[in-house]
Amino acid sequence: MNAAPEEITSLVGREVYSNNGVFVGEIEDVRLDLDAQAVTGLALAELNHELFAGRVDRNTGVIVPYRWVRAVGDVVLINDIIERLDTGSDEAESEAEMEV
Repeated sequence: MNAAPEEITSLVGREVYSNNGVFVGEIEDVRLDLDAQAVTGLALAELNHELFAGRVDRNTGVIVPYRWVRAVGDVVLINDIIERLDTGSDEAESEAEMEV
């Protein structure tokens, strides 16, 4: 059975966690591709400063690519790649630099 579609604005205010359960931030806005009529990113604020220390100023947000999203419910789950930013993984850093 298909669920009824939700408004895009219903994402705003939801908390975002990695699939390992680490809090990443809170959705403040969405990035859209109007030509494709698709969500391409989630603008996060109220970030987990431990994850983004030294990379993002305290009052700055980030945009997480929507392709990292694994599940949307009461909270949004994304790939754990965001946690790998802290370890200096080359793959995670190069992808995040393009998006953040």
